[in-house]
Amino acid sequence: MKKKFLLAVIVVLLITNVATLLIWNNDENVILDNNDTKIDQKKPVATVNGEEIPYEQWMKSLRGNYGEEQLKGMINQAVVKQLADEKNIKINDKVIAREIALLTSMQSPMSAEEMKQKEDEWREDILYRYQLGALLTADSSIPEEEIKAHFDEYGDQYNFQASLQISHIIVPNFETAEKVKKELDNGASFDLLAQEYSTDEETKASGGYLGLFVNESKFLPGGYLEAASSMDEQTYSDPFQSDTGVAIIYLHQKLPSITFEYDEIKPYIKRELALGESNQTLTADPLWDKLDIDWVYEE
Repeated sequence: MKKKFLLAVIVVLLITNVATLLIWNNDENVILDNNDTKIDQKKPVATVNGEEIPYEQWMKSLRGNYGEEQLKGMINQAVVKQLADEKNIKINDKVIAREIALLTSMQSPMSAEEMKQKEDEWREDILYRYQLGALLTADSSIPEEEIKAHFDEYGDQYNFQASLQISHIIVPNFETAEKVKKELDNGASFDLLAQEYSTDEETKASGGYLGLFVNESKFLPGGYLEAASSMDEQTYSDPFQSDTGVAIIYLHQKLPSITFEYDEIKPYIKRELALGESNQTLTADPLWDKLDIDWVYEE
């Protein structure tokens, strides 16, 4: 068995209640979060009416309240990665792409930079969950006919339909639309212009956000699908006549269709059925005995 040395408390002390990562280094400053915000260890982290809260007191509280839970999560990640590497467990890129598409479809609009950061976080979590599921069900046996029957009945649920995430600004005429377009060209915020100019009372308060629509959706106003089909993500259209006025649309995301043949999705259906039939929860605890683990909270 491989030896897993975890020096987490010395090297890394962890998180606020929103999973902020605190990374120690040899300088006076430490990185507070993913935005590279720095704090000085020698200065108080807060003052209340002149009363200081020292850095060390804050660290002690974090260690006591979050240290064990976060360290266990890090160990789980390491355990699953090591065992998955040993057993050469790979996850189909299409499966990961489908999961990312589903998660994206549930999000409010994000910038390209925000989306990239989210996708990286999601990808790591998706890979962990699927590899964990594969490890937990490695010795399970599900009859081929049961897997095939499940696919025949529920196979469409594993697919993802091509979708568009759209905001819009509706104005009464092309003269106003061209004025809005000029402001957009000069760098104005689409959200703020929607709040100022749009006649769509249902969406203007949210910056014109309409939502996510499958490409065949009958709920998209006339002309929107045609306009969006030639647009790049994170861009806005020229003004065009729509059902309810003159429209300018903003295309946040263009999510492609993802479909699976039986052989592509079969291993994942098998794991899903095996987990359900065994009433196993998706936890790495049963895998700890497969590696030699030392950690500071060990009894």
